[in-house]
Amino acid sequence: MALRAAVLRHVRVPVRVFALARRECQPASCSVASLRLFSSHDDHLTKEEVIERVLSVVKCHPKVDPSKVSPDGHFQKDLGLDSLDTVEIVMALEEEFKLEIPDKEADKIDSCNLAIEYVYNHPMAS
Repeated sequence: MALRAAVLRHVRVPVRVFALARRECQPASCSVASLRLFSSHDDHLTKEEVIERVLSVVKCHPKVDPSKVSPDGHFQKDLGLDSLDTVEIVMALEEEFKLEIPDKEADKIDSCNLAIEYVYNHPMAS
């Protein structure tokens, strides 16, 4: 523990500051409105963001009619997908939100609503 504290006292991590207008990186003193970007899991996704992104993933599946996709839609009953299509959608959700869904949990996700709830409640979803 003492070694860790000693190392951390001497390590400096460069931080880039990005302007909100999406201009090139500028020093903090040059930018009036700036945003510092850090890697953190404290900034959890909002429910609306999760709904929008989950529905987008489902709509992008080749066998899905985008007009039939809704937050309450069931993959098999409403969208006419089979179990393999459901697995493909779950894999696409893992890729979209950069998380890993265990097989036991993935088997339970058979509707947009369950996918939304799972991702929203997952602490590592980004």
